[in-house]
Amino acid sequence: MTEMVYGAVPVRDGEPILPKWWRTIDKWSLSCVLILFAIGLLLGLAASVPLAEQNGFPPFHYVTRQAFFGGLALVVMIITSMMSPVVVRRLAVLGFLVAFVALAMLPFFGTDFGKGAVRWYSLGFASVQPSEFLKPGFVVVAAWMLAASQDLNGPPGRAWSFALCISIVLMLALQPDFGQACLVLFGWGVMYFVAGAPMVLLVGMAGLVVVAGTVAYSNSEHFARRIDGFLSPDVDPRTQLGYATNAIQEGGLFGVGVGEGQVKWSLPDAHTDFIIAVAAEEYGLVLVLCIIALYTGIVVRSLLRLVRERDPFIRLAGTGLACMFGVQAMINMGVAVRLLPAKGMTLPFVSYGGSSVIASGIAVGMLLAFTRSRPQGEISDLLGRGRR
Repeated sequence: MTEMVYGAVPVRDGEPILPKWWRTIDKWSLSCVLILFAIGLLLGLAASVPLAEQNGFPPFHYVTRQAFFGGLALVVMIITSMMSPVVVRRLAVLGFLVAFVALAMLPFFGTDFGKGAVRWYSLGFASVQPSEFLKPGFVVVAAWMLAASQDLNGPPGRAWSFALCISIVLMLALQPDFGQACLVLFGWGVMYFVAGAPMVLLVGMAGLVVVAGTVAYSNSEHFARRIDGFLSPDVDPRTQLGYATNAIQEGGLFGVGVGEGQVKWSLPDAHTDFIIAVAAEEYGLVLVLCIIALYTGIVVRSLLRLVRERDPFIRLAGTGLACMFGVQAMINMGVAVRLLPAKGMTLPFVSYGGSSVIASGIAVGMLLAFTRSRPQGEISDLLGRGRR
């Protein structure tokens, strides 16, 4: 009866790793990721050609790079999804420490590539954005702390995780990168809520976010300019938001046709932050709804499988990864349709970007590892541990 309720899978001694992985993996979520990557390459064929010509590269230079980084990301994702939760946690802690130090060193060795925010390390042949790799590592580390705090005589994991979260948010805000800062804070808040945080505390945190946003608006020209542009009743048609809004309107239900879109010739970030505008213009609302359905499918499937999970660490880490993944996609698309201020955030697996797609592969690989079907044990065993 326990296996019927909790979906446990019998353990088969000596079973090869690949058959075991295929039997226990969430195949629907894996399929959604592969489809999103294919859509990203399809849109890249249209969106990146103008930029390649402008920079003197072959027409499909950026598509080739995206295929390489995307293939690497898929390999990393599959390898990570084969690991046990314990191994994932250990590697995540090491990766988080490296990314945290790299983020702290950005003001001294980083570059802004002329975009007004120091977020990258330039390697000459490529660039690395530490915050992208920091997010999945932080979720796992914070989940570990929160889960440990639930044990009898456990450490003050809630306070530790909150202090770690605030330190990361402050470093990101100083770049400035308020979008990633909000995403990290949201991920921690979701895990804290699932761990049993009182609503009064969460409401208080929301108030602090409003106060912090007010202070940032008063002291950061970069932040204030984006908020003013979002709140303005009129959209300047010569801005990125203006081009994106017009492209979405022109696309209609079925789009203007493959290769017939014009927004890619005007938007400098058509292949990254505003790639959904290219999708809407050339393929219409139909493709946009399909993309939304794919992201929704990954998040919902993951959360439904995590509901049956008894291990607090796995449940918290998986929930944080799934929600952060879905909210990042929502923020990217929300900016394009002017529901949110401009954030400079990529669309996972669809937008061009080496750091983004590889970090997304790591995050989803962790999520797939946490949502694999596994024996949950007997209820009496769980109750017995609680009495001890």
